[in-house]
This record gives sequence, C-alpha cells and structure tokens, in this order.
Amino acid sequence: MINVEYKHTQVAAKKKLGQNFLTDRNITRKTVLLSGAKPDDQVVEIGPGFGALTRELVEECHNLTVIEKDPTLATFIRNEYPQIKVIEGDVLTINFSAMAQAGKPLQILGNIPYSITSPILFHLLEHRRAFRSATLMMQHEVALRLAAKPATKEYGILAVQMQAFCKVEYLFKVSRKVFKPQPKVESAVIKLTPHATDPALDADGFRRFVRIAFHQRRKTLLNNLKESYNLELVDSNKLQLRAEALSIEELLELFSLIKTKSE
Repeated sequence: MINVEYKHTQVAAKKKLGQNFLTDRNITRKTVLLSGAKPDDQVVEIGPGFGALTRELVEECHNLTVIEKDPTLATFIRNEYPQIKVIEGDVLTINFSAMAQAGKPLQILGNIPYSITSPILFHLLEHRRAFRSATLMMQHEVALRLAAKPATKEYGILAVQMQAFCKVEYLFKVSRKVFKPQPKVESAVIKLTPHATDPALDADGFRRFVRIAFHQRRKTLLNNLKESYNLELVDSNKLQLRAEALSIEELLELFSLIKTKSE
C-alpha cells in the first residue's frame, strides 16, 4: 500500500478499491464542463476520494450527492464539504432509480475504480432510466472497448451491450502521471447518454445472445449460435459472418429475427 496524505488526512491507497487519486485540476474542470451538468441538476459523484472532482462540482451544482466506500475518505468529504450529502457504501448496492427525483434524472460523474469498472457500467445500465448522462473516468483500454466500432479488435460484448442502450462518447485521454499513486495504465473519460427509448426486445435475452455470438470471435455467427438457438427457419446471410462484422443495429435485427422464428 502507498500512503497518500491531503489536508492532514492520510489513507493507505487500497488496491482492492482501485484507489488512484487525481491531482490535476485542469482534468477535473474539463470533465465537469463536458458532462454538461447544470446548477439545478441533481448530481451524483461516484468515488470522490479526496474531492478533486467534488471541488469543481460544488462550485457548479447546488444539489450534489457523493458515494464513497472508504470510511476515512467519507469522513474527510463530510468535514470538507458539509453542504453535500455523503453516502458511505458500495456503489454496486445503490438504487439510482430511487435516488432520481420524479421527472428529473440524475447527472452522474466519477473516477471509477479500475477493478470494478465493468460491474459499475452494467449496474448503471440497469438504472439507465434514472440518469440523463454518466461522465466517467476509467482505464483507457476499457474506454476504447466501450466506444468501439464494428470490425475493430476492441469491438465486442461490452461495446454492443452498452451501445444498444446508450450513446457512448470517448471524450479525452488522461495521463497516468496525474494520479497518486501512479497507476500502470492510462485513463480516459467517456460519456454515456441513454437512448430516449429502448429497443423493443427482451433485454436479458439480447445480453445472452451477445455473449454467445462473441463467445469465439473467429467463428461465424452460425457456428456460435447453433447450439443455443433453433436456426432452421432463420434465413439470413449474416449468419455466415463473424459477430464483430455486424453493427449494433444488425445484431438487434438478427436477435429479433431469431427470437421470432424460434417461438
């Protein structure tokens, strides 16, 4: 562990919590600006740490809630910013839908832990109707996979499952040198904006379909899907292609066709 001290509060940065504290104010200002958060928005910050992003949000927003799992850091934020609400707990247990005021979705921001990035993303996906946008700093490699386009090596399960329900924007890259302790990898900021309406399909069924379709990337869709779905009545030349060759829209259409023919 590496001890990090700020304003007479010292914590041992915990690897299991993915604690890497941002030190560059230019990055936090840019993140808040690009998030589009407005003074009257209900804003939620995930993992404030020592408050690098919190400091900017307090200046811009009147209604701010932060979620911090580390008790020492939660106490620090309470003392430093007594005007905001602090939830001390695990973000994966938070019901964002319950937090959102009627007719007023949340604006979510955060420098999220590398170790639980995917679980956080899928947790947010489950609560996508609760927020207007989520502007998140994460490992650069994950950000590339999240925003990937078809026929690229990064395009896969994560990109398809997220982009089917949200617009994903890659905003900017962040050097590992602006963190303490310094991580071994670069970071990036992305923005998720839920689509106005969800695709008319079984969301759980589609997630299962995507996992199976990309299970062995070098195999065709026919070979990946035939053990799990009845494809005898499915007339589509796309089954001869690999999953990575199809756009989100094409995968949605193929899933709907297979589901219709299998019923």
